[in-house]
Amino acid sequence: MTPSVNPPAGTPSRRRPRIVIVGAGFAGYQTARSLSKSLRGRAEIVLLNPTDYFLYLPLLPQVSAGILEPRRVTVSLPGTLRHVRLVLGEADHIDLDGRKVHYTDPEGTTGELGYDRLVLAVGSVSKLLPIPGVAEHATGFRGLPEALYLRDHITRQIELAASAGDPAECTSRCTFVVVGAGYTGTEVAAHGKMFTDALARKYPSWPKGVRPRWMLLDVADRVLPGLDKRLSDTADQVLRARGVDVRMGTSVKESTSDGVLLDNGDFVETRSLIWCVGVRPDPLVSELGLPVERGRLVVTPELRVPGHPDVFACGDAAAVPDLNRPGEYTPMTAQHASRQGKTAARNVAASLGVGEAAPYRHSDMGFAVDLGGVKAAANPMGVPLSGPVAGAVTRGYHLAAMPGNRVRVAADWLLDAALPRQAVQLGLVRSWQVPLDTASPELAKSGAGNGGAKSSTDSSAATGSGARKE
Repeated sequence: MTPSVNPPAGTPSRRRPRIVIVGAGFAGYQTARSLSKSLRGRAEIVLLNPTDYFLYLPLLPQVSAGILEPRRVTVSLPGTLRHVRLVLGEADHIDLDGRKVHYTDPEGTTGELGYDRLVLAVGSVSKLLPIPGVAEHATGFRGLPEALYLRDHITRQIELAASAGDPAECTSRCTFVVVGAGYTGTEVAAHGKMFTDALARKYPSWPKGVRPRWMLLDVADRVLPGLDKRLSDTADQVLRARGVDVRMGTSVKESTSDGVLLDNGDFVETRSLIWCVGVRPDPLVSELGLPVERGRLVVTPELRVPGHPDVFACGDAAAVPDLNRPGEYTPMTAQHASRQGKTAARNVAASLGVGEAAPYRHSDMGFAVDLGGVKAAANPMGVPLSGPVAGAVTRGYHLAAMPGNRVRVAADWLLDAALPRQAVQLGLVRSWQVPLDTASPELAKSGAGNGGAKSSTDSSAATGSGARKE
């Protein structure tokens, strides 16, 4: 029987239907937020997520560069979703026939949630390639723990480089290699170069003629290969002018504790390999036994899972048909995920008798890439911008898109423009706590296993990650 939020007059009342949303990324958060507004208490909305916050990923590079404090890019789920019940935990298994979601909470206790409607918005994790040494020596960039670790790591390497008596050691410690010139990798390199240059200037003993070196690698033929070429050209010019060694058509062949071997035969001595090659859907999707497209769950334009009318999927985990480009699927971007979340909410409500269902249709409104300082590359509504104007538009867009913390973020930007950054190591996250090969980048591994976290990294891989040279 399909539950109804408006039972016929004269019939006995029954429990409210339960909607379970798995994941609180851009798609899951918007689904929960929109459903709470449209249903107004006529259904129980449960949000299953391993953390109690929504992470605004586009600003994560600014956390690793010391511009924003970590909590600035997090938005409290209980504080902003007042009519949504938060359950802390990670989904381990979904019983589609029994309509149950089995999960493990942060302390390792297992539980299950029954549902009348299910929305899968589990997001994505770092994409891995079969390159020797990468899983053991590289740092990913998909969660807050990785950004916190990277900020400490960068600071530590510059401090150790400043006191190194050996010029070769100094050079290797202040060399940083970023693999992947997409949105995230470009911003990490752009902000990172400014950050390390500022740190080096603080040391009177810093070797003359030595500057922190940042390399940006990608197998593509240009920076930001998935975006408009004018954005790509602007970003490339800013990076090169800042001193970033941009190498297109180049990738890593092998990674060791002493450096990386490039596929052109060059060996770069470094203690820092930052992996930003892209993302893949959460492994939970492939475990469902349902049709997938490149790891993404196949759905209809209405975001329903074929054969399961009570299940919807959106965001990076779903292969959503692009109605503006027949035969293609929408790309895995925050812009699409947010809007798919709203469509999923509308269609879930319609399945319960509230409103009418509609297919997902959205054209890109443009992109904005923050390159640090007053530099940015943006094309709002297709209008190409660069320089300070693009910088203002980019930060304005982020403030408008964030569901909270706008004043705090703006205050941090103002302080960063007026005062030097506080470059200190907090030591809150160690290298072994942020393995690259993990299905849970939003969680730092604990010393007693992984605190119930779902991870594809075994103990030997974790030991290898812990062997990174500091």
